[in-house]
Amino acid sequence: MVAIPGSEFLTAALNVVSQSLQIPVIIFLLLFAIFAVFAFGGLISDYKSRIKLTREYKEKLVFSLVNASSVDSLIDIVNGSAIYDNQKEVLLKIINAHSLSSDSREAWALNLIEEEEVAMAKSLERVDIVTRIGPTLGLMGTLIPMGPGLAALGSGDVTTLANAIIVAFDTTVVGIGAGAVAYVISKIRRRWYEEYSSNLQLFVNAVLENLNK
Repeated sequence: MVAIPGSEFLTAALNVVSQSLQIPVIIFLLLFAIFAVFAFGGLISDYKSRIKLTREYKEKLVFSLVNASSVDSLIDIVNGSAIYDNQKEVLLKIINAHSLSSDSREAWALNLIEEEEVAMAKSLERVDIVTRIGPTLGLMGTLIPMGPGLAALGSGDVTTLANAIIVAFDTTVVGIGAGAVAYVISKIRRRWYEEYSSNLQLFVNAVLENLNK
């Protein structure tokens, strides 16, 4: 087989680039593993402090908000409700804008809801990155050391091959493990945020209906 002139330089350059990525890949995998552990701990903590609203309570709160007789009554109902503080803050900002026109109030309410959704999306970004990139880095950590390992096998150096296989397996396990944990966290948190957003929209509509009377 005839080698293309200059191909050996390109091959050597690819090998240098590939091998130079091994340390950064391992460092990122360790960071991802640490992040997954702390994120899982945060998930458990949030679960314990999570507010669960029954259908009956939401129905009662919505009727109270719609039928409140004054702005002060609305404020008292919101402050006395068992919803999240962030939801209370959004509702109170809308109530305090009662002097605006109905169109301006609705635009203001929509903007506040969008800000909440953006904040929730940002909190999921890092988890989603680990979910997608973790297994990819694990695969890179598997393939990078196998090149020198197989080359060492050709020269009879079994020890180098064994070390390369150990690194390959370790990076695979860490990458897939971090990605799996992050995936579970992302799914659970996304469900929580969808419920949060749905309830917030419900309460905002109730407040707007009262103010638009």
